Amino acid sequence: MASCPATKMREEATCPICLHLMTEPVSINCGHSYCHSCIVRFLQNLCQMQPWLETFSCPQCRMPFGMSSLRPNKQLGSLIEAIKEMDCEMSCENHGEKLHLFCEDEGQLICWRCERGPQHKGHVTALVEDACQGYKEQLQKAVTKLKQLEEECMNLKVFTANRITEWNEKIEIQRQKIQSDFENLQNFLHEEEKCYLWKLEKEKEQTLRRLRDNEANLEQKSHELKSHILELEKKSQGSAQKLLQNVKDTLSRSWAVKVETPEIPSLNLLTVCNVSELYFDVKKMLRNYQVSVTLDPDTAHDELILSEDRRQVTRGCPQENLAISSRRFRALPCILGCESFTSGRYYFEVDVGEGTGWDLGVCMENVQRDTDMVLTPQDGFWAIRLCRKKGYIALTSPLTFLPLTEQPLVVGIFLDCEAGVISFYNMTTGSHIFTFPKASFSDTLRPFFQVYQYSPLFLPPVDE
Repeated sequence: MASCPATKMREEATCPICLHLMTEPVSINCGHSYCHSCIVRFLQNLCQMQPWLETFSCPQCRMPFGMSSLRPNKQLGSLIEAIKEMDCEMSCENHGEKLHLFCEDEGQLICWRCERGPQHKGHVTALVEDACQGYKEQLQKAVTKLKQLEEECMNLKVFTANRITEWNEKIEIQRQKIQSDFENLQNFLHEEEKCYLWKLEKEKEQTLRRLRDNEANLEQKSHELKSHILELEKKSQGSAQKLLQNVKDTLSRSWAVKVETPEIPSLNLLTVCNVSELYFDVKKMLRNYQVSVTLDPDTAHDELILSEDRRQVTRGCPQENLAISSRRFRALPCILGCESFTSGRYYFEVDVGEGTGWDLGVCMENVQRDTDMVLTPQDGFWAIRLCRKKGYIALTSPLTFLPLTEQPLVVGIFLDCEAGVISFYNMTTGSHIFTFPKASFSDTLRPFFQVYQYSPLFLPPVDE
């Protein structure tokens, strides 16, 4: 058990306010000592309740003292350090002796009297200093292993956090793709709906016009028949002389009257749309109208080089000895397709690859070619562009910027001459890019291309 002097020393070193060993002990006039922070906090509390106080009473003996009387108690501080060192040397609870031995069998600290007692008789014991080194090495090995495990755990934690981030990013990308795909599909279906409704309305007006013409002709014939009937009834009710006067001519004209059955237009609808087919395969629907497009060398700017099959065009140096043609583009490096479109629906594809710049679309046959052209619908051009600085653009007036999330490697161009619709599609993903406002085409349309440096264009055959 702890000795009386040690207990007395601890009592002297205990702060009367916090009841712990003093920290930075200070003394006041009466000789009592306290933790510096405890006595200062005590005085601050008093000042808050009684701001006018200049002197204070000792918490133990009530003797007055002033704030200026606080002074460090170095001797007491040294005593407290000694007590702390004594606390580090533990004593046996049963015998009060220092625990200078270690029992290997029980794994306990013991004193010399414990070693001689029956509980530890025959046990292997060693001095604390001797046993400490071996176990210190084992503890260091255990610490090393645990640190390795901790590092492994932290690495796994970082890896898991990265996986969580990666997974959330993948989910977000997929969410945006799904939303974009459905938005593109909705845009496509909306344009198709407008086109089919326009065709249905046109079919309705054509058939109604024929039926109304028939109705008007039958109405006119009905009036003629009524006129003949009145003439015959009037003649038959008159005198014998009047009845017989020109009777043969009258009968001849009456027998000559005929009612021709008008040509009855069919009421079978021609404008039909399989919405589910459109919904489930946009690419398949577009390729139902696909035509094979080749390049027209007579329209090619002198910097454009064509492949032998006229399906690929590259921009290079100006070529000499080209045939003179009024159809050739001279101001811009452009070229037309050989095919002409005047009515119906058409679709063709352009492989743009990883090119950094191009213009694609259709244009009027009679567009300007020997001066700088403005590539807008007002000037006979319906095209989209990839520009290094501005990205994807529809060449409307003003320009329409196209925020594409995925780079199209193959661009599909769809034309409906009757409906006045020109649409562009990213065939890499099957998504809609842009549809120009409804137009009325006054001339033949041709496929149109402007070629940029290091960005060749290829027209794949229909069967690919």
